Amino acid sequence: MSNLSDRSTLPAEPLPPCQVACPAHTDVRGYIHAIARGDFEEAYRIAREPNPLPYICGKVCAHPCETECRRGDVDEPVAICALKRFATEQHDLSKGHAPGLTVAEPKEEKVAIVGSGPGGLTAAHDLARMGYKVTVFEAYPKVGGMMQYGIPLYRLPRETIDLETAPLKDLGVEFVTNQRVTDVDALLADGYKAVFLAVGSHVGRKLRIPNADLPDVWLNTEFLRRVALGEKIDLRGRHVLVLGGGNVAIDVARTALRLGAAEVSMTCLESCTTQPAHPWEIKEAVEEGVQMFHDRTFKEIVAENGKVKGVRCVKVNFRGFLPTGAPDMDEFPETEHVLPADLVIFAIGQGPDLSFLPQDGSIAQTPRRTIQVNPVTLATTKPGVFAGGDAVTGVGFIIDAIAAGHRAARSIDAYLRGLDPASVQPPEPQKLNDLQQKTISHIRHLKREEMPMLDVNQRKFTFDEVYLGYTEAQAIRAAHRCLTCGAGARVEETKCIACLTCVRVCPYEVPLLARGTANVPVDQCQACGICATECPAKAISMKLYSDEDMIKQIRDAVRKAKYNGEPAIVGFACRYCAYAGEDANVVKASLPANVQTIDVLCTGKVDALYLLKAFEFGADGVFVAGCLEGECHNDKGNVHAAKRVAYVKGLLDELALGNARLEMFHMSPDQCANMAEVVSTLITKVKELGPSPVRRS
Repeated sequence: MSNLSDRSTLPAEPLPPCQVACPAHTDVRGYIHAIARGDFEEAYRIAREPNPLPYICGKVCAHPCETECRRGDVDEPVAICALKRFATEQHDLSKGHAPGLTVAEPKEEKVAIVGSGPGGLTAAHDLARMGYKVTVFEAYPKVGGMMQYGIPLYRLPRETIDLETAPLKDLGVEFVTNQRVTDVDALLADGYKAVFLAVGSHVGRKLRIPNADLPDVWLNTEFLRRVALGEKIDLRGRHVLVLGGGNVAIDVARTALRLGAAEVSMTCLESCTTQPAHPWEIKEAVEEGVQMFHDRTFKEIVAENGKVKGVRCVKVNFRGFLPTGAPDMDEFPETEHVLPADLVIFAIGQGPDLSFLPQDGSIAQTPRRTIQVNPVTLATTKPGVFAGGDAVTGVGFIIDAIAAGHRAARSIDAYLRGLDPASVQPPEPQKLNDLQQKTISHIRHLKREEMPMLDVNQRKFTFDEVYLGYTEAQAIRAAHRCLTCGAGARVEETKCIACLTCVRVCPYEVPLLARGTANVPVDQCQACGICATECPAKAISMKLYSDEDMIKQIRDAVRKAKYNGEPAIVGFACRYCAYAGEDANVVKASLPANVQTIDVLCTGKVDALYLLKAFEFGADGVFVAGCLEGECHNDKGNVHAAKRVAYVKGLLDELALGNARLEMFHMSPDQCANMAEVVSTLITKVKELGPSPVRRS
């Protein structure tokens, strides 16, 4: 069995930008392609393999992958995060939380992890799989770190965290809650051979301005933690002003609304276009009634008789932060004003509590008061002690901490085996080049599938989850927008006869002729598959849509279609149109048991070979269900599919099998919802012809 610490080695070939942008390098293309073809369990397996917290990330990941998605150069990025959530919601937990992942033989060494946030949980997961005895120490009553005590319930239901942590207990990870570690050296003296510090950033920050110490001036982290711990905080009738413009500030503001505040407003240094919070978070906060005041610096908490009355502000032109951390800005004269409030909550940043570190300085800190580590191995200045996540980098995202947890686990394993921890860290992957404008011009625009949400008039009064998740039909549509970057056609040069067929048929004008053979640039190919099916020399194959995979599906479909003496009917259904308005399982359930469908991303990928194989394996009838004319997503898919159907119908006539056994239906999504009715005409014709002469028992 190979060592688990080496499992993250990435292929040398360029990867899709989404996968490179993901700190955990999740195979985004792989799980979205699996969703598009209806293999939801495979989608979950792919999404789960590099990420032990897929349920959490499917709900609250910052999804840097979407920022890099090349679909964004065409219209809008693919809804990657929402599709990960869909994959987790479809997964059958009876098959295990992490199907297919291996566990090494138990080892004697003990490892301590301080902090149970995403970094700590990931390291615990990996080290337990490597066979180590892992103990996680958590200062608060429940595990999860800032996921538990910093992310509001309306974004992350706590049962989701419970769902993620249960498998770690099954792996043998011991969780010690309500125990704050105060002495790292004591852990090493207690027999732990390595320690990973993943303490997060739980300490909020205030500006040193007058009256900042009044009782009604709160800190972001303390406020969110009190709410998470179940403390009853009544803000009815209060006017709350949140100082800060980041994602945590948004969480504070929206939480205050849900606690009954009469008015909630936010103010920050940044402009409306540079505010650091995610645009969708800002939009949702404004929809719920949060007021935004931009371009302001804070001079004083205005008070009267010890009671907060507001914040004295000045308008500024803010350019960013200097290396020292000080703001680089100009104040506009005569713009001083007071924003009214009777409760002020600072949300200008937060940092780690490092008071537990050894007083002798053996674990060094940076000038920014974070833990100093080797950036490659995450080793601190004390042998055997590693650190990662927000305590090292400052406030980051969950997926960043997950990546740090993986890195730390690999380093700790190498350290305990006497190896150089740097030697087990995979190189950073290369990403595909950008799409060329010529390629972009040929890609059909498809609207991004919006995630269903709780109605705004309902959600601002409740902590119920705001996002509701995709239906199957929505997920299929959303997944179909993926350009499957880098997974398209491959040319076998020794077979290529330079006939230029691929150049002629490609809807995107991608193939080139170079050095006497065809070349399909991997960074431009859109994986429509037409070139592979049309190539007369069969010199082109598809990375994610191989003939071998299709032939296996055809064989299985024919076997299932042989039912109770009825004609065995096999169909190839365009996933894009066939289930655009319906749940695929509902459509399939409406079909007779003797009709089995094989989902394809486009009928343009249905090779004549597939149609002939269906008859060879014993099908009595075959159909292809594609889009209506003019609605095919690559414009040429239906055209070429129809030509192949006509060609095979001619062969059936020559073989005296009857060409009526094969049909192509051009359907709207509504017609596909009634596929059983459409296919009934084919069944009638096949019954008139009788069983296929090549039908096998």
